[in-house]
Amino acid sequence: MKTILTGIRANSELTLGNYLGALLPMVRLANKYSKEMNVNIFVPDLHSIISSVDGDLQKNIYRSIRYYLASGLNLNENVHIYRQSYVPAHSQLCWILNCIATMGETSRMTQFKEKSEGRESCNVGIFDYPVLMAADILLYSAEYVPIGEDQFQHIELTRNIAMRFNNKYGEIFTIPVKTKEQVQFMGFDDGIRVRDLLNPEKKMSKSTAAENSKIMMDDDPDKAAKKIMSATTDSLGKIKFDMFNQPGISNLLLIDALVTDSPLQDVISTWSGETKYGDLKKKVGADVAEMLREFQSNLDEITDDMIDELFQDGEEYANKIANQKLTEVQKVVGLR
Repeated sequence: MKTILTGIRANSELTLGNYLGALLPMVRLANKYSKEMNVNIFVPDLHSIISSVDGDLQKNIYRSIRYYLASGLNLNENVHIYRQSYVPAHSQLCWILNCIATMGETSRMTQFKEKSEGRESCNVGIFDYPVLMAADILLYSAEYVPIGEDQFQHIELTRNIAMRFNNKYGEIFTIPVKTKEQVQFMGFDDGIRVRDLLNPEKKMSKSTAAENSKIMMDDDPDKAAKKIMSATTDSLGKIKFDMFNQPGISNLLLIDALVTDSPLQDVISTWSGETKYGDLKKKVGADVAEMLREFQSNLDEITDDMIDELFQDGEEYANKIANQKLTEVQKVVGLR
């Protein structure tokens, strides 16, 4: 069986952008493929602590899984849910891979440059977490790791580390497919990037000060619809999907396609050439509000006890698979 692997850091409440760009597509992929592939959904809590955590980490961990379940994740024997820190092999393999990765390639990671910029120093976790991410993937022979565009570099780093290890020690690791194939597997021509509602040149972010720039998943649905109505568009007066010249309008079309689970091209065709931006905003606002109502209602039905059962089963499975791969690695490098 091939393996799909995904995880979302348990640091804070999600924006609509996080939800539509990462979590919801993964749930839909899991539901599509879980009868024929293993689907590993893990909480990367070790990644979470490299920066300050918003709120209580334990609550955030449980909330992350509740989000998957509230989004309609279908559970079966091939869906495995676990916490990263409950599988010690992640940390152990990371150390071994640190001895394969180079300072040069990890220092070139864009996220490291952005997070360390302007600081006199930063913690080593910020520098090293792409190598831990490689361990997360390689322990389970995951070929498919659905990601946002900000993670493309990390997949390529994982591939490079795995190929370098295999060249030295033999065919130990399964190489994840290239980022272009990852994106194609997700069903989009490019990484999904939901934009800031007021400044569509930037991605939607929780850290943005302006409240109307973002929709949070715990927002009142009617309030969210009003935020859509105030979204920045343009003065061209014709609806067209063009992220370069009309990013605001294009962002609304993308949001509606994702919220309604419709092919983006169908949504574009429906609105192409129309001139009333207000009608588009009303439609998108109503669809976003309806999605939030259903999601929040589902969320209320999920208990911590339900999640504890999933963790128990998932972590038993994850430790078994991860320890087998770790032992194989330890043997070829001479540690066993």
